[in-house]
Amino acid sequence: MRKIILSNGQTVEVECLSCALTSGVMEPDAQVITETEYFHAHQDVAYPIKGLVILASKRHFTSFDEMTEKEKMDYITVLTKIRKAQRNVLGIEYVYYFYNEDTTHHFHTWMVPRYEWMYQFGRSIESVRPILLHARNEMNTKEHNEEIREAIQKLRKELTKM
Repeated sequence: MRKIILSNGQTVEVECLSCALTSGVMEPDAQVITETEYFHAHQDVAYPIKGLVILASKRHFTSFDEMTEKEKMDYITVLTKIRKAQRNVLGIEYVYYFYNEDTTHHFHTWMVPRYEWMYQFGRSIESVRPILLHARNEMNTKEHNEEIREAIQKLRKELTKM
């Protein structure tokens, strides 16, 4: 079992966070954005940044080359739709994409939006960790979390139109 600290400060113990989220066992604050046959997209539960989406596989695997043909098509389709929704309803101009194969979770891609306030931490991959920690430590307020819930609703609504 792993202990995970959520953005709201709650600690949960799960064998696999992705399994808990994609199976519906754990859906903190109803942060699910969209779901397809093969993938599940949700607001990142650890860092309170509006529009920070994790697109995770429902099946337990960790690498691109383990995807079936149907999963590959579904992945690029849903990733593209989420990105378009981020731009359309949240005004997110740029996103950093991250995926790592040595994860303890399922295959997943982080879609980290870039907001103006983030540039004080730099513009490279090295700036992401300080941004995430700043969000968790300094932006974890009732008001900000309400903005995140509103953003989730906007993304859901936009994605249902597509």
